[in-house]
Amino acid sequence: MKGAKLLILLVASSLCLYAAIAAQETCPADLDAKCGDGAADDWEGEFFPGISKIKYEGPTSKKPLAYKWYNAEEVIIGKKMKDWLRFSVAFWHTFRGTGGDPFGAATKAWPWEDGTNSLAMAKRRMKAHFEFMEKLGVDRWCFHDRDIAPDGKTLAETNANLDEIVELAKQLQDETNIKPLWGLHSFSCIHVTCTELLLGSPEVKVYAYAAAQVKKALEVTHYLGGENYVFWGGREGYQTLLNTDMKRELEHLANFLQAAVAHKKKIGFNGILLIEPKPQEPTKHQYDWDVATTFSFLQKYGLTGEFKINVECNHATLSGHSCHHELETARINGLLGNIDANTGDPQVGWDTDEFLTDISEATLVMSSVVKNGGLAPGGFNFDAKLRRESTDVEDMFIAHISGMDTMARGLRNVAKLIEDGSLDELVRKRYQSFDSEIGAMIEAGKGDFETLEKKVLEWGEPTVPSGKQELAEMLFQSAL
Repeated sequence: MKGAKLLILLVASSLCLYAAIAAQETCPADLDAKCGDGAADDWEGEFFPGISKIKYEGPTSKKPLAYKWYNAEEVIIGKKMKDWLRFSVAFWHTFRGTGGDPFGAATKAWPWEDGTNSLAMAKRRMKAHFEFMEKLGVDRWCFHDRDIAPDGKTLAETNANLDEIVELAKQLQDETNIKPLWGLHSFSCIHVTCTELLLGSPEVKVYAYAAAQVKKALEVTHYLGGENYVFWGGREGYQTLLNTDMKRELEHLANFLQAAVAHKKKIGFNGILLIEPKPQEPTKHQYDWDVATTFSFLQKYGLTGEFKINVECNHATLSGHSCHHELETARINGLLGNIDANTGDPQVGWDTDEFLTDISEATLVMSSVVKNGGLAPGGFNFDAKLRRESTDVEDMFIAHISGMDTMARGLRNVAKLIEDGSLDELVRKRYQSFDSEIGAMIEAGKGDFETLEKKVLEWGEPTVPSGKQELAEMLFQSAL
């Protein structure tokens, strides 16, 4: 009798152990995985226990989890730092980045992730995201549609999934007063053949699918109170001209963007539409190569009044320019709308999306922002990801703190340059000959060749003053 009871006890214990193991089972993140369909959002407590809200402690602080230069409420050049910088957290890199690359598997194993592709997991991840932003002290976020919600097997099913997650995001926004800086579509290519470009696609069904997805993403961004909407042309280009009708593809792309403008106005979305130039990767040549190319495209197709530019610093260097060059090109043409604050490695020829921590670069970036009068309703989005080897949860905070402090320090440096005035005076003196009567006539477009020839004969041979480049660099470096 005792043996029978012992046997029953062992069987019951085994069943309990099996149930416990089964409850912890992780599922592959694919559409056909069944084991995650009923996953419960049973997370209890904080996602980041032990990490308090990040505070400003000043440059002498040695704490990794403290701001040394970013003091949100401090007024610099007539505005609070938070209003100059308008920081935002990128959902995709921060909460969907795995550390994987073309040569290695994922390295990140965040404690809240269960390996499933379920709606429950998407909801848990969204809650972790909002807790992260609250503790970081950032009140804006950016998202791709396909990163916040799982794909379904049809467009209708995918849209339903997105709607469910968006409702949770809306609730969390209302509770925290955090809003989207911008939304964006992400062509995940699970249901669409994404071997080629989409918005300018040679295949009408792909073009139509892309239109349906952007329509929904625009509507979701509007519903969540987004201030901008971004078009990233990651595949809008070609691999070879041998099988490409470039003229037709550019016209398709223009027609798509014109339709997006029309839908924006139809739904009453007052946010800014942004284009994010990128020269290549994954395609050999992309149609929005850099700011100047994008500006030319917008002019040709009558879209200059409808779009501004989201400059990504890493994309600038991929196109052979500095980030400062791209920002100035956008600014002087009235197109500077937003900045993706990241950088690449000068020894690596691809889009590494690192956090920008170079003080000199940040100062140049902020000089353009200040000259622009700010970025609102745009801002700074950290389109940057942890390095593959950084696998601690606190690394997420450290990376953003470092990036935010760097941009804040750049702003402080610009204030010092303005207060000193030496660099501005050097530039003024370099062009002072155009402040003369004849110079003003030329700048007014009235300097005909005959008049200028007479002046040359009157003046004699010109002398060219020094450009003082080394002095300009010395004055700039003195502020760092």
